[in-house]
Amino acid sequence: MNLTLPDFECREVFLYAIKKALDKYDFKLYALCIMSNHVHYLIEPALGKDLPKIMHFLNWYTAMCFNRMLNRTGHFWEQRYFCDGFPPTDTKRALNTLRYIHGNPRAAQMRRSFFYDFSNYGTYDQLTFDGLTQWHPAFLGLGKTLDECAKKYKGFCQRYKPKAKLASKSNWGSRLLAGHKISRNKDKHKCSPGQLTLWEQCQVLECPQVAEVVKKFVQANRAFDESCINEI
Repeated sequence: MNLTLPDFECREVFLYAIKKALDKYDFKLYALCIMSNHVHYLIEPALGKDLPKIMHFLNWYTAMCFNRMLNRTGHFWEQRYFCDGFPPTDTKRALNTLRYIHGNPRAAQMRRSFFYDFSNYGTYDQLTFDGLTQWHPAFLGLGKTLDECAKKYKGFCQRYKPKAKLASKSNWGSRLLAGHKISRNKDKHKCSPGQLTLWEQCQVLECPQVAEVVKKFVQANRAFDESCINEI
């Protein structure tokens, strides 16, 4: 990987951006997995027409953060997001989608188990609360108790045989990142009012609110047996 912007910091920013989006818009986030060069969501907006607004906010907010962290301007993301909807009553599709999202790190051979610090699989397996996501109704229909639901979903995931993923040649949206170094000197380059306001309000990586969101999410989704978790 040829990133000068550390993966861990990218994921921290993403978690905080998701928290901001949840505070701003009315939607449910059932599944999340932040990979090295893309992100998977299972989202249910209160209104279908709100999905483009939610995704625009997430992409805009993270692009502003990353551009300021790298002292660069312009487009950050290379492609528009892809989405595919299905009815809330389609429980089979919902469970397969949950498993596909949670199985991404395993398919990419980043993890041997389904536990991954920047996926919400742990909330389903351990019945924890991470402050961002919630259980899908299809998951809650797997049993009469939460423990039974968790046990059945864990077994469902263990039977998963994902196809191997091809390695990507670019990461986090832009090949232009090569050669850039992180700098937090906001006076070095002029920036748009939107960028400046964001930076002054948040300071992104030093922001206590970011640290709080990240800590709660990671602790809720990390395996109790941390021996199966490799440090990022």
